[in-house]
Parts: sequence; C-alpha cells; structure tokens
Amino acid sequence: MSKKHVWSGVKKGFATAIAACFAILFLLPIILTITNSFMSATELSANYGPVFATTSTGGKVYISEKVNLKFIPDMVSFSQYITVLFKSPDYLLKFWNSVILVVPIVVFQLLVASLASYGFARYRGRIREIIFFSYIILMLMPYQVTLVPNYLVSDWFGLLDTRWAIWLPGIFSPFAVFMLTKFMRRIPTSVIEAAQIDGAGEMQIFRKICMPLCKGALCSVAILVFIDYWNMVEQPLILLSDSEVHPLSVFLSKINEGEIGLAFAVATIYMVPSLLIFLYGEEYLVDGITYQGGIKG
Repeated sequence: MSKKHVWSGVKKGFATAIAACFAILFLLPIILTITNSFMSATELSANYGPVFATTSTGGKVYISEKVNLKFIPDMVSFSQYITVLFKSPDYLLKFWNSVILVVPIVVFQLLVASLASYGFARYRGRIREIIFFSYIILMLMPYQVTLVPNYLVSDWFGLLDTRWAIWLPGIFSPFAVFMLTKFMRRIPTSVIEAAQIDGAGEMQIFRKICMPLCKGALCSVAILVFIDYWNMVEQPLILLSDSEVHPLSVFLSKINEGEIGLAFAVATIYMVPSLLIFLYGEEYLVDGITYQGGIKG
C-alpha cells in the first residue's frame, strides 16, 4: 500500500474520530434527559438540587459545589411517567395543544406553498420576481422582528387570544414558498413541454409532474416546519394570554424546582414526535436537499 493511501486512510480516520466526538457531545444532553427521567425524585434532588435551589425571595442560589451529572440511575423509576401520563392531565393537555397548533400549520403551509411555488416557477415576470424577492427578505428576518406587526394585525382582526393568531402567520410563512420554488425551478422545461404537447393542463402538470418530482422537497420542508413550530415559545406567549391553550414548549419552562423529575419526563415525551418524524423522514430529508431536478429512473 502506497504512502498516499495510508495518509488518506489516516486523514479519514482522524476526521471520523472528530465527527464522532462532536456527535457524542451533541447527543449528551438528550441522553442525560432520557436517563434522568427514570430517576426517583430523591436521587434527582441529591444530584441536581443545588442547580434548582432558590432563596426565600425567589432568587438563584450560588452553586458552591460541583453538580453530579449522572447518566445511569441507581434504581429505575417510572413514577415520573405515571404522574405525567395518568395522574396529571395538565401535561397531556399541553401536549395536545402543541399538536393542535402545529399540525394545521404544517399541512396548510405546504398546500399554500405548493400552489404559490408553482406560480413562481412556471411564470416569470418583473412583478413576480419582486414578490419573490420580498418573500426572501421576510424569510431572512427573525420572527422577533415581525412579532409586533403580527400582534397589531391580529389585534386589528380580533384574532388575539385565539389559535388563528398562531395559525395564519404560520400558514403563510415564506420559508416553504422559497424552498419549493427553488425545487420546482429545477424541473427540466422539456418535461413540462412534453406534458403540454400531450394535452396536459396546468392542474395536471401541477398534480402529476411537479408534485411527484417534489415529493422529497415536500417531506424536507414538512420536517423542518414541524420542528420549527413544535419548539415555538415567543408566539404563544405574546399572542395567547390564556395559559390553557399554551403548547407544551411554553409549559416546560414553568415547571418549578419541586418537579425536576417531571421536567425530565415531560421533555422526553416532548422529544418523541420530533425524533420519530426525523427518523421516518430522514431519507426524504436528504433526498430533498440533494435532489437537483429531473426524472429518476
């Protein structure tokens, strides 16, 4: 074996080792959350009590000793999950609040974005390019910048303290339109022209050519949009004053120091939908990102 091949193998091994170290570092908080959710309240208090301790005035206590990060519980306990799933309905209520807020946004944002993207991809013009450029500008703005205008518009339409204040800005978010437009513009013009020669109308081209070819892109956008809105905090805090309709992402931050174990258990349950969707759609996500257009054999 030549020195070139040996050196190439060493570089690949070194790069793999570095990537593995970073992967472990990124996974440690998730592993810590899952394993700690099976600890008893006594063990959690002994390990992390100083972190969550407060003074008589509600301030934080200075941590003068090292915190014991423990990954393996001394004795596995399911008491936290029993409390969350059976004894306390608040947690499941907030979980379903998250589902009710996020699922309509994902479904209807894809529907609106698919139709809008088809129009941007099929028809070019100065006005359409200006509108599309506006979409890009809006997408580059963080949500905190548009939060005040969203609040004022929701107040003007009388949508404050209703789920529509969350749904409507999410459904018409520019992210999906931008992504799908870029994918549809990669579809070869010859494919669409061949369909037109065969007598296909615009809706047939949209349903039978663009949508099947953009399946990977649709799945990629759906995963990214779901994860983004599943973790939203600012929108419900500002637009929904009734805590009964707040999602679990907001409720997690309000679990007090006496419920450390419940916080770990609820956080673990909260991660399950995102992990399942990512694992199920990983292939579509990669395919959607790398797909360059054309017809696959």
